[in-house]
Amino acid sequence: MRLLIAAFLLATPLAAQDTTTTASRAEGLAAWERIFEKVSHPRCTNCHVGESNVPMWNGLGYGPDTVHGMGVMADETRIGALSMPCRTCHISADRPNAVPHAPPHIDDAWRLAPVELQWLGRTSAEVCAQMRDPDTNDGNDFAELAEHLRTSAFVAWGYAPGAGRSAPDGTPEDIARDVEIWGAAGGPCD
Repeated sequence: MRLLIAAFLLATPLAAQDTTTTASRAEGLAAWERIFEKVSHPRCTNCHVGESNVPMWNGLGYGPDTVHGMGVMADETRIGALSMPCRTCHISADRPNAVPHAPPHIDDAWRLAPVELQWLGRTSAEVCAQMRDPDTNDGNDFAELAEHLRTSAFVAWGYAPGAGRSAPDGTPEDIARDVEIWGAAGGPCD
């Protein structure tokens, strides 16, 4: 028992150091560069499209500026409710995505990101300003953004899409931690 108590007392200060409460502007900018490297990957930008409401297959081996096949239009609902719902092919399932070129699936309802979260074609400064503003980031503060990155089925799939699909480097935990550092530095963009 004494060993357990001693281990707890020794571990507590280390665990407390894992939480970033302050970061310098340089650390924040470095974290932002890593974040933008991830969010500008085609695995992310192809569903973070704007008012076109058309998902893309851009930069994933299909050529530049390639729109999603089968004439898919996610429309203003972002789920294709007015045309062909995303779930027609992208079923909600927690099974592995093991079949190449098959429509990938996740344990959530497939959809495009909200239009105000357009990343495709946006500069680092534009995405940075968008992501740090709760009015344009779905109402999140930095801690909530980090939590979203840790728990979203879409983010988890983006880092491990399966079936030979490309993915950004790292893990959801890596980008969540960078958002915490970036937020602790005040969310600098440049």
